[in-house]
Amino acid sequence: MIAIIDYDAGNLKSVEKALVYLGKEALITRNPEELLAADHVILPGVGSFGDAMEKLHKYNLVDTIHKIVQQGTPFLGICLGLQLLFERSDESEGADGLGILSGEILRIPPNDDLKIPHMGWNSLELHPMAQDQEGNHIYGRLFQGVEDNSYVYFVHSYYLKANEEKIVTASTQYSTNIHASVEQDNVFACQFHPEKSGHTGLKILENFANIEKISNSKETAQKNASSEEEQ
Repeated sequence: MIAIIDYDAGNLKSVEKALVYLGKEALITRNPEELLAADHVILPGVGSFGDAMEKLHKYNLVDTIHKIVQQGTPFLGICLGLQLLFERSDESEGADGLGILSGEILRIPPNDDLKIPHMGWNSLELHPMAQDQEGNHIYGRLFQGVEDNSYVYFVHSYYLKANEEKIVTASTQYSTNIHASVEQDNVFACQFHPEKSGHTGLKILENFANIEKISNSKETAQKNASSEEEQ
């Protein structure tokens, strides 16, 4: 089951509809027990960084999200959900993000030739994460079977600048270089909306749904350490 975190953000139903189309069982919930028991968890979002963090605190979801990540469950942030995974945003000074990934959310620089917010289709430059034995590029796990320069749908006025380039799996250009997707262990995120990105977006969601839980998670390590101490 794939759980979609309900914190009064928009676009929840669109994500659910895309998953159901793929034949996946999806549940919109803010119940901590249901979220922790899910096979995969998605944090969607449309709106303000500060308001979203207030809602996550209001519904006691911040600790739950950290526990989900620590137990190795595949976790996907979409649009504002990507931004919330980082420490801070220009949009809401003084509001702390989840701090699960390292980087900051900046305002897209003004450009006379471009409208802000960045709204519409834009191509992705996929970043090779490794090479196979034949020298072919291996891209991030969300992009298996997705062609480089595929188009996806964006709606945002703020963008990610990750502190570590190695976690960036895709980028796009719009007034500046935008880190459009990241991957670190069991945590994935994309600034664009896969649920609104046609065949490419559905493939990305399918790839996410096929990612298995990390067995050597922090939670497992802690349990093993506790068992050894008891013995």
